[in-house]
Amino acid sequence: MEQSVRERLEQLAEPAYREFSAGLLPGTGNILGVRLPRLRALAKELARGDWRAALEQEDVFFEETMLRGMVIGAARLPPEERLSLAAGFVPRIQNWSVCDSFCAGLKDAKKFPALYREFLAPYLSSQEEFPARFGAVMVLDYFLLPERLSWALPALLAVPAKGYYAQMGVAWALSLCLVKFPRETLPALESLPEGFVRSKAIQKALESRRTAPQLRETLRQLRGQR
Repeated sequence: MEQSVRERLEQLAEPAYREFSAGLLPGTGNILGVRLPRLRALAKELARGDWRAALEQEDVFFEETMLRGMVIGAARLPPEERLSLAAGFVPRIQNWSVCDSFCAGLKDAKKFPALYREFLAPYLSSQEEFPARFGAVMVLDYFLLPERLSWALPALLAVPAKGYYAQMGVAWALSLCLVKFPRETLPALESLPEGFVRSKAIQKALESRRTAPQLRETLRQLRGQR
């Protein structure tokens, strides 16, 4: 008899890795302990077959939700259908790991930026923590390019969500903007009121090895302002 997806995940699970994962994902239960490379390999295998059947299975474990998102990203299908599936998946995101792995799989955002900009707009304006993080991380992954910055930077600055993981996603994206596009990003960052996003964006840019010395000094001065 053919094994179910859950049975295959259970065979791949490692108790020690489950404990490690639980430490990184506070509040997340039902973790089996399957390493990401193994999840990605299984997702690619499922995507080559009857992936729609795989999406019909109920999510009980963290890895099942993670795998669902990976299959949506890996399946061969038109971008409009992928985005329809993505819209159904976003409400399942309850932690940063599922969010960021899902974003990493939506690689056709590179080919269809206009379609994705329209799709991401309601998430970037959401007050909810993980939909907003999804929008911010998608911008970080696919829109921090010279020809897309005029949309990406204002979109990040306008994210209204106050949840920790939403704000960390925005700060992370802004720190990369600072490193890659300091001339455009510094004035925008200076216009932000003192607070978590501004402070974390500066901190993460200072921690980056790619930050130029002159920019590093400017950021230290900006961080010291009260």
